[in-house]
Amino acid sequence: MATTLLTPDYIFESSWEVCNKVGGIYTVLSTRAKTLQNLLKDKIIFIGPDVIKEENPYFTEDNKIFSDWNAQTKKEGLVLKIGRWNVPGRPIAILVNFNQFYKDKNSIYTWTWEHFQVDSLHAYGDYDEASMFSYAAAKVVESFYNFYLDESKKVIYHGNEWMTGLGLLYLSYKIPQIATVFTTHATSIGRSIAGNNKPLYDYLFAYNGDQMSNELNMQSKHSIEKQTAKYADCFTTVSEITANECKELLDKPVDFILPNGFENDFVPKGAEFNKKREIAREHILNVANALLGTNLDNNTLIVSTSGRYEFRNKGVDVYIEAMNRLQRDNRLNKNVLAFIEVPGWVGEPREDLKDRLISGKKYDTPLPVPMITHWLHNMSQDNVLNMLKFLDMQNKKEDKVKLIFLPCYLNGADGIFNMKYYDLVLGNDICIYPSYYEPWGYTPLESIAFKVPCITSDLAGFGLWVNSEIGRYGEISDGVKVIHRTDYNYSEVADKIKDTVAEFSNMSELQIKKARNNAEKLSKKALWNNFIKYYYQAYDFALRRAESRKQ
Repeated sequence: MATTLLTPDYIFESSWEVCNKVGGIYTVLSTRAKTLQNLLKDKIIFIGPDVIKEENPYFTEDNKIFSDWNAQTKKEGLVLKIGRWNVPGRPIAILVNFNQFYKDKNSIYTWTWEHFQVDSLHAYGDYDEASMFSYAAAKVVESFYNFYLDESKKVIYHGNEWMTGLGLLYLSYKIPQIATVFTTHATSIGRSIAGNNKPLYDYLFAYNGDQMSNELNMQSKHSIEKQTAKYADCFTTVSEITANECKELLDKPVDFILPNGFENDFVPKGAEFNKKREIAREHILNVANALLGTNLDNNTLIVSTSGRYEFRNKGVDVYIEAMNRLQRDNRLNKNVLAFIEVPGWVGEPREDLKDRLISGKKYDTPLPVPMITHWLHNMSQDNVLNMLKFLDMQNKKEDKVKLIFLPCYLNGADGIFNMKYYDLVLGNDICIYPSYYEPWGYTPLESIAFKVPCITSDLAGFGLWVNSEIGRYGEISDGVKVIHRTDYNYSEVADKIKDTVAEFSNMSELQIKKARNNAEKLSKKALWNNFIKYYYQAYDFALRRAESRKQ
């Protein structure tokens, strides 16, 4: 007989990325919010840091929410803002200011060492900031619980990433009737091993997480993550590949895998989609032609990679290598315009490029440095520009493949494109994300939601999920080409990307249409209404652990 799952009465979910867009975790939480809000109706409460100094575009304050408790928090010395997160579902969000806790930092760290053996001695950089936020978030939940709730209510505290660990441990000690869920989206030590050019996968079984944390100066982050994984009622991650990493590096198998879903309500439909795609392509070609002094037409194959500027982890290096090799592939029967859309240390938009765009004229000579749309503060030390220079990829007139670095956030106000990422990406023919380290991978999922077939790797959680859905390695005709990637097959990966783009350039209109439709169909299998069930199982598991403590 199936047991009915225990459902929480309240969920508090904390993350550095609540109402604070930094990376993929913002997408996980903000798109899942609507599904949880439908279930819990204002009893899902997100807690984030109050760090945006000017007006926060993601948050609307509302003093009427919990006004009686809010008065109490002031007496307790908590500094917070209560309101709503400006995302579908408009859930309640509490933003906490944590500066007042820095003065107690040493005693907080001592307490955490005494009760949970967390080593904060080697803390530096963002460790203190994250820990003080995490502590403040826990104090907010403690205050709320004592004001409104009691043991009759089933309450979950869900922390995301090591940055919420200290608060999670504090609550598990102070209010043990609250069930705790901890999600690591990528282990801090695994990301560090990969980012330091060490082979992660072949040696995973042999790495000792504690030893590596000493070697890479990551002791404190690793320690808080490892101890939180150990003491949380339910320890989770986002994919099989990261579950393996947790088991080996944190010495703790996960209880559940919670794959990252999304909502596709930001994807335009029907005639609006076609119109937006047309506008995006026209805009991309205009900027490229102005920069390059070319006359590339709508028959050009537009490709891009995007995400955080992690040169090796995100596969930016192998993408450039693949575009360089594609140059010499005689099967390629279209011009290729390739973009790298990752935010670098950007200075300002190029005035000479702006002038050309404003003039609306056609030019037949390129601008100087025709590989970049915005000047950087570190032109001579930039990894992308250095690799282009090393490979002599100068966007010459005769080159069939032109590669352009767009080094800023596409927020609609970058000074050159002035379009948001989602409005631009649907103009692509293919997106390419050959990650070496990618616990999940939202960029390829977003790409296929916009009917843009993509290339990814089986070192990305998303790539593995695609293979499991299709029942074999995905091909470009399926909407997602999944390339086998290891610690050592960089050259083979570059060739596979090159071959796939060349193959795509020879596909008929009908084949392309089919690949685009397959991409969209696959993306719908990753909607939250298909993935949320895993969360309900994790909540049930954590609540039962908390229940057992009462006996």
